[in-house]
Amino acid sequence: MYYTTTDRQKHSEFDIRGHRDWEIPSISLQTVEDRRAFLHKELSPENSKRNQWLEDLNGDSSHDWRDLTIEKEHVYRVDDITGDGVADQSQLVVDDFHDEVTDVAGGVLSDGDDLYLAVAPDLWRIRDKNHDGIADEKTSISHGYAVHVGFSGHGMSGVEMGPDGRIYWQIGDIGFNGKGPDGKEWSFPNCGVLARSNPDGSDFEIYSYGIRNTHEFAFDEYGNIISEDNDGDHPGEKERLVYLVNGGDQGWRSNWQYGKYNDPDNNTYKVWMDEKMYLPRFEGQAAYITPCISNFVSGPAGFVYNPGTALGPAYKNTFFVAEFVGNPSNSGVHAFKLNPKGATFELGEHKKVLGGILATGIDFGPDGALYVADWIDGWDTHNYGRIWKLDDKKDAASAERKATKTLLAEDFSKRKEADLAGLLKNPDMRVRMKAQFELVKRKEKGAPLFEQALKQTDNQLARVHGIWGLSQLARQDKQYAKALLPLLKDNDPEIRAQAAKWLGDIKYKEAGAALVPLLKDTASRARFFAAEALGRIAYAPAVQPLIAYLEANNDVDAYQRHAGALALSRIGEAAPLIALANSPSRALRIAAVVTLRRMSHPGIAAFLNDKDEFIVTETARAINDDLSIKDALPALANLLVSTSFKNER
Repeated sequence: MYYTTTDRQKHSEFDIRGHRDWEIPSISLQTVEDRRAFLHKELSPENSKRNQWLEDLNGDSSHDWRDLTIEKEHVYRVDDITGDGVADQSQLVVDDFHDEVTDVAGGVLSDGDDLYLAVAPDLWRIRDKNHDGIADEKTSISHGYAVHVGFSGHGMSGVEMGPDGRIYWQIGDIGFNGKGPDGKEWSFPNCGVLARSNPDGSDFEIYSYGIRNTHEFAFDEYGNIISEDNDGDHPGEKERLVYLVNGGDQGWRSNWQYGKYNDPDNNTYKVWMDEKMYLPRFEGQAAYITPCISNFVSGPAGFVYNPGTALGPAYKNTFFVAEFVGNPSNSGVHAFKLNPKGATFELGEHKKVLGGILATGIDFGPDGALYVADWIDGWDTHNYGRIWKLDDKKDAASAERKATKTLLAEDFSKRKEADLAGLLKNPDMRVRMKAQFELVKRKEKGAPLFEQALKQTDNQLARVHGIWGLSQLARQDKQYAKALLPLLKDNDPEIRAQAAKWLGDIKYKEAGAALVPLLKDTASRARFFAAEALGRIAYAPAVQPLIAYLEANNDVDAYQRHAGALALSRIGEAAPLIALANSPSRALRIAAVVTLRRMSHPGIAAFLNDKDEFIVTETARAINDDLSIKDALPALANLLVSTSFKNER
């Protein structure tokens, strides 16, 4: 087991609540280099006398930014050598990361010989080249995280291997502003993001955004990404269970946080609260966001999904979230299930399964037990902690769990292809993914076995992994995508949905014409992923079918609206959208505003003349928010003297 510990949180990582005089300057920062320049100026040697609060860690009698380069972050590996269920060896494998803009190490993933460490401003790939257990090579595969001095603990975390063979990770609302290896700029300085890339950093993209602070997230057996986002500490607010979809905007901006503390003229108006953006979908809610599934437990930290054989049958298809509220008596671990609801989900059965522990990170071991990191007590950083093992005694020694543990420890490179194909039917998702990834490595030999998995119909999850495996291969060579096209007409609606999703993910343009009919599919998920896919491949002939799809949705399902608007924005044809200002369909006018907002297109001003107050309000939000749609600002300003609406928003 690998885990991180932090020293930098003691003196080298700041909480804006302890530096209110930094609040306005910090909000203005747009890049990591802006933050570095701010720290150099504010904590310059010349200002040492006024910065006595900063520990003189380097002992040079000056309290300045150089003291931020001393404390390091650490990764430890613990082993149970004797096999008695209790760790008996601990080794420090990483002792590094101490630049003045370095944040806290909040996530670690082990993948073969590589460790991936999330410690802003970078996601690092670390290698032990001589196999002595100590990291001796590090490479930044993504840079630009932690733009602001914000709330402590809102840094990078939750590094996970996705079912598509990509690495996924997140940062809270101290923000991201950086470039992918292809030079494309991604600027989200005022909110948290979920990012992903290939293990070498290529094929980088921001997958989802508008997050406040989702410490960890989990993939379920169909590849859906679920997490829980922390609330903004506003009275009456509650944390949010979220479904993170491609291009989704959860609505949070760091500027929703500030002003409430020290501005008596304005601190009663809070956009996030007054517009009820923290609630699940309701009529009249801002249309540009992907609303939460449900409000749920307080202080979410660690987050995992039962991979299939962990604990026992009662916990199959179950998510677990650690509740961290500063004291062990009110903290612990909760289990819950989700039920499908249109293109999204609703909260199902849930209960607290562990109390009396101030839980932070949680993860399943290969033995099927749940391992829980314990902060012990309080909010401040300690020099101690614990890792607990939580299990179901009744099923701890089951044959299924023992088999899973053995398979996860095995070297699959020595297995025959036919054996690996059989493991795509294994009851544990980790085993299925391990077999999938090994078959992907074998390319020409693996592809026919994925196709074979697709042809059988007695095991749906083997078919899902066949789709994922072929999608991985198709990212290397598009020819492998052809086998997915017939699945768009499959009898199983989930298989249709999966095929649409991953054909879009790999941007297989040849699928355009075959995807369009799925916009009228009987299954919500198939329609949703077909719309998303048509946008990812920018299939221009789909503009009118997508408009018809949005009209049929009639603004009932916010996630269907999101998929259609996102697709139209990626296709990028503004004229058909502006023309919808005259549509009798309210749903289409709303969707057009959301789409033009994503395009930052000034033609959105046409909707300021709408007779529907909600649509005018949504248009005003679009023109005003974030960096604004500058060419539409004059029309918005004119609304002050022309509108008859009384809505203060």
